[in-house]
Amino acid sequence: MLELLLTTYVFCYHFQLDDPLIQLVEDYKWINFFDFDWRLGIDGLSIGPILLTGFITTLATLAAWPRSNRIIFVSGPFTFFHHVGVRINSGLSTSIYVGGKETSVLSYKVYFVHCRRFRFSLTGVLGIGLYGSNEPILNFETSANQSYPVALEIIFYIGFFVAFAVKSPIIPLHTWLPDTHGEAHYSTCMLLAGILLKMGAYGLVRINMELLPHAHSIFSPWLIIVGTMQIIYAASTSSGQRNLKKRIAYSSVSHMGFIIIGIGSITDTGLNGAILQIISHGFLGAALFFLAGTSYDRIRLVYLDEMGGIAIPMPKIFTMFSIFSMASLALPGMSGFVSELIVFFGIITSQKYLLMPKILITFVMAIGMILTPIYSLSMSRQMFYGYKLFNAPNSYFFDSGPRELFVLISIFLPVIGIGIYPDFVLSLSVDKVEAILSNFFIDSFHE
Repeated sequence: MLELLLTTYVFCYHFQLDDPLIQLVEDYKWINFFDFDWRLGIDGLSIGPILLTGFITTLATLAAWPRSNRIIFVSGPFTFFHHVGVRINSGLSTSIYVGGKETSVLSYKVYFVHCRRFRFSLTGVLGIGLYGSNEPILNFETSANQSYPVALEIIFYIGFFVAFAVKSPIIPLHTWLPDTHGEAHYSTCMLLAGILLKMGAYGLVRINMELLPHAHSIFSPWLIIVGTMQIIYAASTSSGQRNLKKRIAYSSVSHMGFIIIGIGSITDTGLNGAILQIISHGFLGAALFFLAGTSYDRIRLVYLDEMGGIAIPMPKIFTMFSIFSMASLALPGMSGFVSELIVFFGIITSQKYLLMPKILITFVMAIGMILTPIYSLSMSRQMFYGYKLFNAPNSYFFDSGPRELFVLISIFLPVIGIGIYPDFVLSLSVDKVEAILSNFFIDSFHE
């Protein structure tokens, strides 16, 4: 709660929206013997995820209030991306372990998968820091103004991409995510879907796109292809999942495909749409997993074919689940619709791709948007309609209480607010996006 209040205060009274440079810089001597400095700052690209982190972390803590020992989370800035990421996933693995009875194997799997991916990111960070110097310089502004040989950029790009592809996740490096969501407590799932997955997308923009523009220009068509495949594959796979949380997890993987396409479009519209999708899906993913968890607390069932008929005894949960399912399938007037529409416009208006590839990509994306209502509405039908649980003996279930309604309404307000007035979020990053793309086009297309 304190983190949310502090970030909100700083945003309202000290952050300048029209300044694309890094603001609110803290620069201190950290370890004099090694000449290490502590240097932090934020800009328009990072302020949105920072506010999202404070918001979702507060709500996830409130969601885990009866089981507060199950939620362990640490967050941190860019300069300690490797160190902080290890700590985050250590906490995630611990929360998975204490959240289930037979999940120790899964917790170790998550931990070691992410430790391996951090070898790639650490190698890239050290490579960038050591290039042209005998001592590592992990100053982001210095690295952003540094030019690298194209071959070296490609090596760095691949290393960072593998690391962020595991975190986002990007197919085929996504297999750890559904199992994790299936076993973790729903407060942990809120953090995972609302914050941790967004670190991968943020890293692709912040490091791969901003620091390595030549390599990004080379790999951006492949990003478009992978993002398009991810939308179709994950949406199709989601429909076949019996486990409720695994179905929501695959829907998260599908929606991440729009972010990848927006990043690969190399347009201000597409990149702004990707950033808006990061914020939007942070809210929606957290809300859906919270609803899945509150439903499980009452009926003690996780498989959809065992559910049915809980709309009558739990009308509040049914109403909120229907609202957030509609938002997830891009219902007009909600945040999901606006973000995906902007990504559509971004790929259509991109000057990097020919007309026929853009038409094909748009067509396949549209198919993915058609598949989304299929698995989303089917999930709602299996859970809430029918009479399976309603007619069962001793089938009395408590509906949402004040604490749960507060969490859900707190998430609903920004979802509907972004859908009606998306410029509130877009205004945070529009100047920074223009700065990134202006340097990108100068470096990448005017050689």
